[in-house]
Amino acid sequence: MSFSGTWKVDRSENYDKFMEQMGINVMKRKLAEHDNLKVTIEQTGDKFHIKESSTFRTKDIDFTLGVAFDYSLADGTEVSGTWEMEGDMLKGKFTRKDNNKVLTTTRALVGGELVQSYNYEGVDAKRIFKKQ
Repeated sequence: MSFSGTWKVDRSENYDKFMEQMGINVMKRKLAEHDNLKVTIEQTGDKFHIKESSTFRTKDIDFTLGVAFDYSLADGTEVSGTWEMEGDMLKGKFTRKDNNKVLTTTRALVGGELVQSYNYEGVDAKRIFKKQ
């Protein structure tokens, strides 16, 4: 299964509550709801190159499945963790550097859409992307 392609956010579920649980202030949350996030994924075996483009920033991320790496979320929160492939799903587990709490995320292809799910401290959210 390949996640390769360019994906643009189409809709979100419970994303504001998730960001609130993450400690993101109300102004940044309102802006994030309209970030027009586009994710370009290039997958070669167990290596990934991802380009995230939004209204606010563009960021390139390179990682290999199972190898820990550091990452800065859009709000500046620093995390460290890994992505693993579980069946047809990418599963990420990241630890915040500021409070050592865990953020989990998955990416799965569902009905031709890329569904990214998040969990932080008991709050779940989803962002659904359409292929461009």
